[in-house]
Amino acid sequence: MISAEQNDLMTRIGAGTPCGRLLRRYWQPVALADELQGERPVKAVRLLGEDLVLYKAGAGYGLIQRHCPHRGADLAYGRLKADGLRCSFHGWKFDAAGKCVETPAEPEGSRMCEQIRTVAYPVIEKSGILFAYLGAGAAPAFPRFDCFIAPEAYTFAFKGYWDCNWLQALEVGIDPAHASWLHKYFEDEDPAANYGRQFRGTPADSSLPISKVLREYDLPEIRVERTEYGMRLQTLRKLSDAQTHIRVTNVLFPQAFVIPMNAEMTITQFHVPVDDTGCYWYSIFTSFGTPVDKDTMRSQRLRTYPAPDYKPIFGRANGWGFNPEEQRTRTFTGMGVDINIHDQFACESQGPIQDRTKENLGSSDKGIVLYRRILVDAIRKSEAGEKPLMVVDDAQASALTGPPAIDGIGPTARVDEYWRETDAARRNKAAWAGRAA
Repeated sequence: MISAEQNDLMTRIGAGTPCGRLLRRYWQPVALADELQGERPVKAVRLLGEDLVLYKAGAGYGLIQRHCPHRGADLAYGRLKADGLRCSFHGWKFDAAGKCVETPAEPEGSRMCEQIRTVAYPVIEKSGILFAYLGAGAAPAFPRFDCFIAPEAYTFAFKGYWDCNWLQALEVGIDPAHASWLHKYFEDEDPAANYGRQFRGTPADSSLPISKVLREYDLPEIRVERTEYGMRLQTLRKLSDAQTHIRVTNVLFPQAFVIPMNAEMTITQFHVPVDDTGCYWYSIFTSFGTPVDKDTMRSQRLRTYPAPDYKPIFGRANGWGFNPEEQRTRTFTGMGVDINIHDQFACESQGPIQDRTKENLGSSDKGIVLYRRILVDAIRKSEAGEKPLMVVDDAQASALTGPPAIDGIGPTARVDEYWRETDAARRNKAAWAGRAA
């Protein structure tokens, strides 16, 4: 249980808030690269409480204030030019740096445009996601994490909207105990027929369905530790004196986690505030085995999070698709088989911003407790003018690799060595192994 003041400190992300200032010191996902395709690659976006317009011009991208600094017309309806975006109201044109380069309605020889600027932020593409930097000063370097260095054929990006605060959305991913309940299936399926679906495959070094492991071994041992990039969690389910299922997941500070999807693929998921009461999750799926079947992955996810806004077909308004007969016979939640909808329910049903003054944490919440401490410490450092965790330069970023995200069944007596060896073996077999440490 925490105070209302502490809750506000961690959840409120407006430009003038301590957490908002902290998050602006990191690159933030703003759109999928796929969204900026077609004849008119211009998109209105909202990020960290700011209304912006994102566009593609040539080989680069621009991200500027949505409303024209002339008289406030909406630049999302502007005319896209090769060198910028032109307002449809009076023809003022802005480049990607936010500089006004033309004011055609002004008299010939006018130098008015030289005095006009709009808010603009740099944008860079990484693994199918467009990242923007909304902070002051130089942006941090990108670490050499697997999701950022794997070749394009071995990654796939997707996103989805949740109608809740970013922190409760992130916290579902660092809660290992919930998988045995929220994602419980009463029947196992053929793993070979479930490409692209989480908790429907098999762990490494086993033919045992992961759905069976989660269902039948629902009292895990959870270990957490700080790392140079944030936090590592180990979740152990002892199957017998000889064998233990181990799941290794990670928090990439400030607001991403890396989890295993199956024996050969990981998911790196960012939880990005639209504003205080809404967020998008952005996922990068990274394969250490064969190239990703992107068409299958995309079509699976579009069924419940359809383009163009990627807002779910289920939510508060229709009870997250709850079906009491399904709950009785097929799944623990009765909310279908898409685990994103399960997680969405868990997060959205807490309210737009969870009231943490009323919660009662248990031992299984140790990852959440540690993350909150790390977050508050970073906020305080940022407010004091110090460099918080993961604001890194090129040299520091180059040393940040991995991190291991493993789902496997190994020998109980040496389970810690097992997951490290499994990670190393998977990397050695990967076609792009030489690019990661």
